[in-house]
Amino acid sequence: MWKCPKCGKEFKNTNQSHFCGEKPKTIEEYIIRQDAEKQADLFLIRQALRQALPEAEERISWSMPTYWKKHNILHFAASKKHIGFYPGPEAVVEFKEELKKYKVDKGTIRIPYGNVDTYLIQKIARWCWDTENHEAET
Repeated sequence: MWKCPKCGKEFKNTNQSHFCGEKPKTIEEYIIRQDAEKQADLFLIRQALRQALPEAEERISWSMPTYWKKHNILHFAASKKHIGFYPGPEAVVEFKEELKKYKVDKGTIRIPYGNVDTYLIQKIARWCWDTENHEAET
């Protein structure tokens, strides 16, 4: 077990990424709390998603930026070496060919910093919206 020296939370993995203290209340707050070199790509993804899903609500769910309308549509989150983009497993299958340049696993797309394809992110987001391919809020 690893214990964060700042907040005292315990984790299985050493240097586990997490939020110390109060969780962010907005996506902007989430992004601003990230390392400065990661913020531009995170804001770029946010802008792309806002353009693709203007009718979706921005919120924080599971401590991640989330786009929502009656259901969670998709999430994204900062990691050490990439941005995790979470449109769900069906989206990863649907866009398999276009996602060959990224590491993918089930419903996760790992986007390396500096390699954000806003067109593809928007295309996936609209597909999730149009097909209602998102999970129900529980």
